[in-house]
Amino acid sequence: MPNRELAEAGRAELPYRLRQQGLLGAFARLALQSRDLDGLLQRAADVCAEGLGAPCSQILEYRPQEHSFLIRAATGWPEGTVGSAYPAGDEAAPAAYAFRTGAGVLANALSDSPRFRLPDPFAQAGIRHAVNVPIVLGEEGRRAYGVLEVCGRADPGFDRADQDFLAGMAALIGLAVERQLADQRLRDALDHQALLAREMSHRVKNSLGVVAGLLRLQARDAHSHEVRYALEDAGARIATVAQVHDHLWRGLHVSTVEVSDFVRELVGRLQEAAPGHALHCEADARVIAADQAIPIGLMVNELVTNAVKYAYPAGTGPVRVAVAVRGDRLRVDVSDEGVGLPPGFDIHARQRSLGLKIIHNLTRQLDGRLFAEANNPGARFVLEMPLG
Repeated sequence: MPNRELAEAGRAELPYRLRQQGLLGAFARLALQSRDLDGLLQRAADVCAEGLGAPCSQILEYRPQEHSFLIRAATGWPEGTVGSAYPAGDEAAPAAYAFRTGAGVLANALSDSPRFRLPDPFAQAGIRHAVNVPIVLGEEGRRAYGVLEVCGRADPGFDRADQDFLAGMAALIGLAVERQLADQRLRDALDHQALLAREMSHRVKNSLGVVAGLLRLQARDAHSHEVRYALEDAGARIATVAQVHDHLWRGLHVSTVEVSDFVRELVGRLQEAAPGHALHCEADARVIAADQAIPIGLMVNELVTNAVKYAYPAGTGPVRVAVAVRGDRLRVDVSDEGVGLPPGFDIHARQRSLGLKIIHNLTRQLDGRLFAEANNPGARFVLEMPLG
């Protein structure tokens, strides 16, 4: 070819190759951002056809159980092509040969080729040329996913640079598929871990329920009022912890609790144990860690139980529980309209009551602050704590 013709051919070739590089770069950015594998594969098929100026392209996923190719994405083929399959054992088909050998295949002038032919139904589509590259997974390409194939009808066909462009696309497709498979493995592992955690919480809840039941049985047989009350209180505290685990195994997340649902259910259970009192509950919605829910539940249990026992010595009355979220802090307020606090009562002084000792320990555990004040009438106990 004369030098002038070579120069003109080079000028025509340059925009073509630059366009391929631009398409490759744009698809690389998309592959890094997208988690929609089906959409990504279809975009890859479109880009390959556009990059080679070809009418048809397809992405084939190898199915070892059937030893066949499943068409995952296609451009330029009739509707219904995606999702169909054909055998992968005929190595006269360029895709099957590329998959087995792990090497790219240039098959120009298929109608005159003694080596390659397209399988039905593609053979009847007027296809004259095909270029195939394998799609492999893993850093060292040791696992095969399938084949990327582009077909053309017009001469002169495809060349090695076209094959290299497709190889770059196939590498990006392999990375996207590998990431999708890794994400699925991670989701499966997390689902399995969550299932095990729910099962554990369910068993802990049942075990604690048995312990609480045994304590109640012992309380009924106790001859001393002091012993009976101590056993009943211990059973109530254990039942509160069991209720948290009941929320965990029934919830969507095993490490968190929706505090409003939890506190309302807890107050409802306390109402059953104090039928003469009117227990009211208002709680803001907030998801908190299970490690915080357990001491909060025990705190509410202690404060409500104390109000029921001591606020109304001559009868019954209301007890109110309010849980409010203020930014990154939680406020738990338990109040009554009873006899009020004893003269000179100091919540921060050393206490003899086991219940108040437990309340102080729980406050420290929650890194919170505890206040006690007159309610006019009655008493109010307030816990303020940070939300982690």
